[in-house]
Amino acid sequence: MQMAAAAGMKCWNAGNATKWDKSWPQRGRLMMLMWIILSGSLCLTVDGQMKIPPETVQRWAVSFGKEIAALSARYSGAKLLQKKYKDIEGVVKLEEVDGEELVKKFAEEMEEMLGRKMKSVKRLAEAAEDADLYHDYNETLEFDYYNSMLINSLDVDGNSVPLGGEFPLEANEHFNSLRVNTQLSNIQVPTNVYNRDPDIINGVYMSEALNDVFIDNFQKDPTLTWQYFGSSTGFFRLYPGIQWTPDENGVVTFDCRNRNWYIQAATSPKDVVIVVDVSGSMKGLRMTIAKHTINTILDTLGENDFVNIIAYSDYVRYVEPCFKGTLVQADLDNREHFKLLVEELHVKGEGKVKNALKESFKILNEAAALGQGSLCNQAIMLVTDGAMEDFQDVFEALNWPERRVRVFTYLIGREMTFAENVKWIACNNKGYYTHVSTLADVQENVMEYLHVLSRPMVINHDHDIIWTEAYMDSVLPNTEKLFNTQAESLLLMTSVAMPVFSKKKETLSHGILLGVVGTDVALRELMRLAPRYKLGAHGYVYLITNNGYILSHPDLRPLYKEGKKLKAKPNYNSVDLSEVEWEDTEEKLRTAMVKGETGTLSLDVRATVDKGTRAMFLKNDYFHTVINETPFSLGIVLTQGYGQYIFIGNVSVEEGLHDLLTPDLTIANEWTYCETDIDPAHRKLSQLEAVVQYLTGKELELECDMQLLQQTLFDAVVTAPMEAYWTALMLNTSGMDDGVETVFLGTRSGLLRLQRYAGTEKRVAKSFLTSADKENMFTLDHFPVWYRRAAEYPAGQFLYYMPRRETRAGRIVITTTAVTVTVGKKTAIAGAIGVQMTLEVLESRFWAITTQPNDTDCSDVEGICPLRCGSVDIECYVIDNNGFVLISKQRNDAGRFFGEIDGSVMTTLIRMGMFKRVSLFDYQAMCKMNSHSVSSARPLLSPFYGLASALKWFLSNFLLFLLEFNICGFWHTEHFADAKTSFSVSSAHKKKGDILQPCDTEYPSFVHEPSVKETNSIIKCGRCQKMFVVQQIPESNLLMLVVQADCDCSRQYGPITMEPKEVKYILLCSFVLGIC
Repeated sequence: MQMAAAAGMKCWNAGNATKWDKSWPQRGRLMMLMWIILSGSLCLTVDGQMKIPPETVQRWAVSFGKEIAALSARYSGAKLLQKKYKDIEGVVKLEEVDGEELVKKFAEEMEEMLGRKMKSVKRLAEAAEDADLYHDYNETLEFDYYNSMLINSLDVDGNSVPLGGEFPLEANEHFNSLRVNTQLSNIQVPTNVYNRDPDIINGVYMSEALNDVFIDNFQKDPTLTWQYFGSSTGFFRLYPGIQWTPDENGVVTFDCRNRNWYIQAATSPKDVVIVVDVSGSMKGLRMTIAKHTINTILDTLGENDFVNIIAYSDYVRYVEPCFKGTLVQADLDNREHFKLLVEELHVKGEGKVKNALKESFKILNEAAALGQGSLCNQAIMLVTDGAMEDFQDVFEALNWPERRVRVFTYLIGREMTFAENVKWIACNNKGYYTHVSTLADVQENVMEYLHVLSRPMVINHDHDIIWTEAYMDSVLPNTEKLFNTQAESLLLMTSVAMPVFSKKKETLSHGILLGVVGTDVALRELMRLAPRYKLGAHGYVYLITNNGYILSHPDLRPLYKEGKKLKAKPNYNSVDLSEVEWEDTEEKLRTAMVKGETGTLSLDVRATVDKGTRAMFLKNDYFHTVINETPFSLGIVLTQGYGQYIFIGNVSVEEGLHDLLTPDLTIANEWTYCETDIDPAHRKLSQLEAVVQYLTGKELELECDMQLLQQTLFDAVVTAPMEAYWTALMLNTSGMDDGVETVFLGTRSGLLRLQRYAGTEKRVAKSFLTSADKENMFTLDHFPVWYRRAAEYPAGQFLYYMPRRETRAGRIVITTTAVTVTVGKKTAIAGAIGVQMTLEVLESRFWAITTQPNDTDCSDVEGICPLRCGSVDIECYVIDNNGFVLISKQRNDAGRFFGEIDGSVMTTLIRMGMFKRVSLFDYQAMCKMNSHSVSSARPLLSPFYGLASALKWFLSNFLLFLLEFNICGFWHTEHFADAKTSFSVSSAHKKKGDILQPCDTEYPSFVHEPSVKETNSIIKCGRCQKMFVVQQIPESNLLMLVVQADCDCSRQYGPITMEPKEVKYILLCSFVLGIC
């Protein structure tokens, strides 16, 4: 105050000196008076700067830190738990986790499990071929089978409809609680296939022999899920039998012949060049049919196939110029990219097929000579409405006499004038000719080429077993329920399949494919073979294919939300390992795993928790090996530090059981303590019930993980005193603080104890630590968030945070700390313990501490005294180590990132090194695109396209600038900020029809630098200055922040947000081809 008065006197004196000068002309006096008023006002704001005493804020921080630490320690009992683990350090062993041994053991177990599936499929293939061998085709055969659409259906008279009949169904936990019949299979027929066609009736009758094999397989391997036979005639036999659900239009579009497992098993890998006629005669409906034909062909290709598309009229051109003269892998991204380009094709000119065929043969011959592509089948697909040229010399020169390249022809439209020419091309090049006159003809006609390509396999009886890439079963009726109840990374499955051939002598030389048999393998079942407790808080397991695509990974996110509905992303099963483990910038890990090598690698990684909002810096060790007899590779990740060691304790079964059977204790139900899925009688048991049944000798035939059981019993004994401690606190109602709701602890063995201090009606966080609260529970793919966060914070110190807005049920805070075991120089995490309380518990203490009374001794204080956080000219905050607000005057600020609230202070804190900005990347993001956007996959753009787009943007924005320009606003930065925004998402182009499409994004996270414990600064904001003081709150991850409130810096400093920004790519053709 005294300082402000002195500054005012200094300005007054300057004013007087000017005022007494009588020699100035009148105009000069007026100007000087204005200068005096202005300078006086500046002096009052600049020289009269508010001063917040740092020592006062420091005292507040220390007091607040002590209070919340005492509060957390009292209600959690953390010191007692740490003491209990300290007491047993002399009787436990600490072992280093051997990653190389672990990955080898996991891979062997997975190989054994997948081997059982392959044996089941082989038995099905043999049974189907034998059944066909002894079946004589009967054109007039009548046979009533169970049609999965019609079972249990009655007509108006109450009688079973034809192909219906009574088909018992009951819910089965093994099949995701679907109602099934494990004694019978049944038949699904697509709507566009006549269900009484003689081919269908004969095939169904013949395949009845598979029923016994289905049941026998399931008895031999109770972990089997769906088994099936997909017939080349279109029907699908599924075990166990289910009630098939049509779509909202009453139509069944599912056709087994379109599924990846069928296509991959029916054919070998192939190189395909699609040649499409875009001459003038192809206009209208013909071009529409041609485009649909090409898209259908593309849908029959997989990751092991290679493709390109050529369009021809007067001249030959590639639909993607970047792919000129080469073949590209037919993965999902490339297939979708081709579809978008095909949609843009326009007709013009005269059709000259000769040069197009020459170019196609050139691509295929060069690929074969250079050892590129699939190194197997090669084919040209000619899509045209006629061929008038003399093209025989092309085949004579480039394909005859070996006829190594098959040519398939698709005659488009009703006109048959050139049918003989088109047919001649196919028949003289080991291909197949089809006439596609309507859109409805496309599907059946395109599928014919698969049968032709399968003939060499059939004749040679090459029963190659294939494994598909990961996929999500969207056919079954409970798909939406699974989306909402299971971890995203564990929703996928893979299929193992095998072709079925005719063994009849009269057809052996023709190579008749009867269909494909297969079974599904849920990837969550494979993940069960790699127990979480062996990997630690941050450790995990992942699987990839030989193409580098993810089968399973805890960071895989195949779903996105459209409105309130969860949907599969368009590219969910083509996520590359490099897009998840993006810290592997040199792709050493990916390359080694794709080659099927065994090895190790260490990486410094930026990991995230809480849905990517909080960054952690970890040192990870990667161990990888191949799973023999499959195209898959397995990797495990162990985190250095606490994650390197695991401790092993031992107690008697009697002592452990006594403490295991307490009401406050549960174990991780998604983990496998005992295998309950083998015997149907055990499937209704929870894991805790199964453990108790086994340990009490009631179910000795259960297969249990003895190491995990031993550790669980040990943890139950060591943590048992916590129940009495928490109960004593709760009974002392007079000493309980309102708002302290739940206390909990978890151990590495998946054991969870909790005590509800408040009843359900009083609790704000009603869902916290319930089965619906997956993030805070031990699950198959992760430890709880509070456990993982505590593991990276000094043991004994409490960490405080608010859960994300979308996951918390109100204004709540979670505080947690790690508990460790040390033997010699080795330390391992035994568990974590914490308290969940309402935010008001912390707020009430904060506001009490940060209010200095009127009688405060201010003699030694330089600055505002008494200082009160409640005053209007002061803003006070408590923020965590990631910059999220816990306490603020504005209730709605809680949980928000502080940079959004005050960009000026956050910018200064980053500049001063108190916070560090960490760049994170999301290669599985979904971005809003305008409805006219051209790409649903990563765009492959030429530099000219990028230049044109930039020029278009510049001209349009320059025009808008001229229209909106005003001289007063010229010096403000808003126009330039808006320009940047409009470049990414122009509001002028935003439409109601905006859709979400896959994209890559970069987004920031912010981390406090713990070595910077306090700071203060003054921010110059035009005509005012803003002071702030920051102080670390001892023994916590929190910071106290006191900010001058009467200086608005929002014009000079915009908010800092954590919003992701899309990463745009402009790729040169040479670069794209280099990748291919």
